[in-house]
Amino acid sequence: MLVLMSIGFTHAQRMLPKQKGIEIGAGILSGKESFQEYYLKIGMTVNGKNGNYELWVFEYTHEYYKYRDIDIPLETYTAEGGYSFYLLGDTRRNIALNAGVTAVAGYETVNRGKVILYDGAKIRSEEGFIYGGGVHLSLETYLSDRFVFLVQGRAKILWGTSLEQFRPSAGLGLRYNL
Repeated sequence: MLVLMSIGFTHAQRMLPKQKGIEIGAGILSGKESFQEYYLKIGMTVNGKNGNYELWVFEYTHEYYKYRDIDIPLETYTAEGGYSFYLLGDTRRNIALNAGVTAVAGYETVNRGKVILYDGAKIRSEEGFIYGGGVHLSLETYLSDRFVFLVQGRAKILWGTSLEQFRPSAGLGLRYNL
């Protein structure tokens, strides 16, 4: 009797409208040689209808640029807000493919604000406020009724930067639905 009762209860509802989730993630920047060039993010999701959700993210990106025998650090702090659209998945929402668009704003610093290098060379790239947009494609699978594992491919286009405007990346994440 207990086994028959548990069969009916194991199918929890997922992606309920207005359900919130906390998401953390990390990844590497595409086209870079080193795993020392990475991003870390923390965010919040708010589910909409049909598997779509709002996405609000704070992100830290750390990368290096080579100059002779030293690495010049570039750090970026951004906030993103956007929407992710359900593309396809199974009927029970165990696995889903989502695509999203976001608006991006933040601050970028080069060499932690030091413009003169050890040999007297001057960095011409300026630090300052940046803005732009981003897109992502994520494969999401439920590990349990509350935990979701994410595999993401992302790209951002940024203005206000004197460095690369197009910044692709790939990473992994974990979401906890409240």
